Amino acid sequence: MTKKYGYVRVSTKEQSVDLQVDALKESGCDKIFIDEGVSGCLKHRPQFDELLNIIGAGDTLVTWKLDRMGRSLRHLLEIHDCLKDKQAYFQSLTESIDTSTLLGELVFQILGAFAQFERGMIRERTVAGMEVAANDGKHPGRPRKLSNRQIIYAFKEFKNGAKYKDIALELKASPETIRRRVIEFEVYG
Repeated sequence: MTKKYGYVRVSTKEQSVDLQVDALKESGCDKIFIDEGVSGCLKHRPQFDELLNIIGAGDTLVTWKLDRMGRSLRHLLEIHDCLKDKQAYFQSLTESIDTSTLLGELVFQILGAFAQFERGMIRERTVAGMEVAANDGKHPGRPRKLSNRQIIYAFKEFKNGAKYKDIALELKASPETIRRRVIEFEVYG
């Protein structure tokens, strides 16, 4: 007897899985596997790996949306090939993809390519935004430990022969932070 296995993934623990779980239950999934706080970029995800281990001929892997299964076209195609080798199918509820049909196969591959394109566009916009912020003197991530005045002071002290660890003690920072900021200041001013 064939089975429908649902797969749910959210990238952070704070995100809710309820919407995806409800949709998969409504579609008639026999069992639902949930990965919480797991990126779709990862090749190995605990619950997803377990699902792939038990899925068999005639079974269907069901997700709420294509990007829940994988983020890159290559990864999606690898999963698709794995399912084909097991004579299993894939179904996406949101995009109405069903690889048990020829048209579903085509749509799967086209949407996978668009998902990869969208991810690349997001990455480009993020990098561009980070460059603009850096040019404005803002840096991504945690706030800088040292002020500009402290960085200039550290640079001058280092050039006058002080050791990173001594400067670090004085400025209450790690020697590695002092080293990075001194090098950064020397290169970028």
